[in-house]
Amino acid sequence: MSSNYLNFRNSVPWLILLLEALFLVRSYFLFLRLNFLDWLVFSYPEFQDVNHMVIFGFGFFLMVLRRYGFSSTGFNLLIIVLGVQCSVLLEDLLVFFHLEAQEGILKSIAKAVISMTAVAISTGAVLGKTNLLQLIVMTLVELMVFYVSRCINRRYLEVEDHLSLMHVYLFGAYFGLAATSCFPEPSPRLDKNRSTPKSDLFSMLGSVFLWVFWPSFNSLLAQSRSQAVLNTYFALAVSAVTAFMLSALTSKDGKFRMTHIHSAALAGGVTVSFTAQMISHPWIAMILGLLGSATTILGSHCLQRCLNPPLKIHDTSGVHFTFGLPAMLGALAQIVLLVIREWTNSSSLGYLVLLHVGAFCQTISLALITGFITGFILNTRLLKIIPVSKYFEDQFYWEFPHLAVEF
Repeated sequence: MSSNYLNFRNSVPWLILLLEALFLVRSYFLFLRLNFLDWLVFSYPEFQDVNHMVIFGFGFFLMVLRRYGFSSTGFNLLIIVLGVQCSVLLEDLLVFFHLEAQEGILKSIAKAVISMTAVAISTGAVLGKTNLLQLIVMTLVELMVFYVSRCINRRYLEVEDHLSLMHVYLFGAYFGLAATSCFPEPSPRLDKNRSTPKSDLFSMLGSVFLWVFWPSFNSLLAQSRSQAVLNTYFALAVSAVTAFMLSALTSKDGKFRMTHIHSAALAGGVTVSFTAQMISHPWIAMILGLLGSATTILGSHCLQRCLNPPLKIHDTSGVHFTFGLPAMLGALAQIVLLVIREWTNSSSLGYLVLLHVGAFCQTISLALITGFITGFILNTRLLKIIPVSKYFEDQFYWEFPHLAVEF
């Protein structure tokens, strides 16, 4: 059986060792940027919430496949810790070349963890079709491109630093969709491309982690932190209630579907992310949560039946309707609220709207273009592409002593 599986001993460990050597060299100069006043700005519990969300939340959320549980949680942990170090290194380089102002190390780590959400979302689109070597390469490329996108938005389109980070949902979803379109499509009859009650339970556990910690994620770097927490919570609460209501209405026998709940319950947090600190009345956040949840459930029906088959897009975890569509709705809501708020200032209203529309279009366009290029690179023989017959299989990477005869 072992001869049928690729050996990554000569590639993955050495790539990780090379990356860690670069990070160690960079950490030698870390003391130059230590600023203990950071603790006055960022409290550790809030940072810990975001860290739990990315590690536990997305680790369990991606456990949707019956034979890919080890890889979903294990690979997520590895690419997160590698990506955070890489992200801090990238920010150091920007500071070195005077492209970004120097900030405390704690704020850099907070930004790095938030940026890794884009990679976690993209991983959901290609879940089970990429090996660890491909995932590491995709993580490095996506992080660099996301930093370029943020720099464009901040420098040329006048987007605030916090809002530029909230583009992680848009960027991660459409980067992952573009990348997964370059992979061979698995057979719809493939038994491994399905969930079990146990995998659905773990995935729902991940959704609960994400749901609980999402207010901290949306407010960690916001200026009006308490307002962002309040609006995010109300949006999440309404989206969860709406998810149960619409799931019962759209199913044939009136029962709840786990796939609806674990995706649509999170839609409120994504939808309100762009406007969490600018909404002055909680009922607006509640409406956005309702619309976000409805968009997710209705979008899952339309995309899986009408759009994905002709485009040959196999979105393993449904990141398009879980994160992409609610983020698009949130971007539209931000523009509408901006028009309402600046209606009396007609001289600059058109300019502000163009800047925000340009930022969203730039983010999606750059994500799609670089996602296609990255997907093409990932499918080269140099990165040891795996055959379609070995998709969604843990035994391709992990030891199973108790299943030595047959998996």
